[in-house]
Amino acid sequence: MNEPIEPFELHIPDADLKDLQRRLAATRWPDAATVPDWSQGVPLPALQALVAHWQHGYDWRRCEARLNGLGQYRTRIDALGIHFLHVKSRHPNALPLLRTHGWPGSVIEFLKVIGPLVDPLAHGGTEADAFHVVIPTLPGFGFSDKPQGTGWNVERIAAAWVTLMQRLGYQRYVAQGGDWGSAITCAMGALRPPGLAAIHLNLVMAPPPREAIDDPHSQAALAAAKRHQRFETGYARQQATRPQTLGYALADSPVGQAAWIYEKFQCWTDCQGEPENVLSRDEMLDNIMLYWLPDAAASSARLYWESWRGKPHAVDLPVAVSLFPRELSRPPRHWAEKLFSQIVYWNKVERGGHFAAFEQPALFVRELRDAFRFLHGKA
Repeated sequence: MNEPIEPFELHIPDADLKDLQRRLAATRWPDAATVPDWSQGVPLPALQALVAHWQHGYDWRRCEARLNGLGQYRTRIDALGIHFLHVKSRHPNALPLLRTHGWPGSVIEFLKVIGPLVDPLAHGGTEADAFHVVIPTLPGFGFSDKPQGTGWNVERIAAAWVTLMQRLGYQRYVAQGGDWGSAITCAMGALRPPGLAAIHLNLVMAPPPREAIDDPHSQAALAAAKRHQRFETGYARQQATRPQTLGYALADSPVGQAAWIYEKFQCWTDCQGEPENVLSRDEMLDNIMLYWLPDAAASSARLYWESWRGKPHAVDLPVAVSLFPRELSRPPRHWAEKLFSQIVYWNKVERGGHFAAFEQPALFVRELRDAFRFLHGKA
């Protein structure tokens, strides 16, 4: 069935915003941590400052108007309603770009780069740098539908994204992703659907080859992977094993939901220890609201239950990689070459972390332009 693509206008009921304010005002705070830093989690003063802004300085209607002004749509794919942004360039030869977010991200983290991508002449680029931008919301996240049964893993989402691009009429396009978006983009690359010309990743999950243990060029990456496994995967194990139990707490407490995400903005960004150094409180709360308002804590966490133990996909398409210095995984190129047979671009970026487009939009745009420049002039 050729399902229609329908414009989508977001308007959260005033009652929902009043309920949020009531819950914020009634917060029961825990004791402060016994350490002065973030090593036990979000410090009490930092979260109280974020929540105070949420109560007294934050305007959801501003974010809502921004989203409505971009071009939001929904369509049913594989019996599930999918929300997406679709912003077309005025340049007829623009390259269609499918961009996939992850957890705890959303379409919000890509908003600052849409303008430079679709209108490069106004942002230091050339007409050849123009993209049509498609940003779908993952199933169970934001304003996409929540799966009512199991099976929505990265491979199924990848197949849905192929359908989306076909439905939009794009016969040749590229795909980009970080976090879960990287896994989904690689799964698309493994499918090799007609029209997918290349992919770009800002997170590469390439396992070390057997010989890495004796390779002096692999020791730093091995040590970083060990540190990450030991100190930074607790959230993922919880979401991969008991997403429903976690969901009860986060669905009931906006402060709990905010803390669960705010912590990742601190430890995964290139922020010198303070997330407000790279992201404003409004920007972080815009993203948090796309989890709170649709009650997506449990449904978004289930992607870990579905796919966290999945194996990386080998890709036999052109692959471009941008490694930002505070990314969770920064494998050596020779590890990635075990998975990707055609690495056409590999660059280490000077600043930025896991939320690359959110933190460093100008650098992210530069990377996409450089990564896909080899496609210019190709039919």
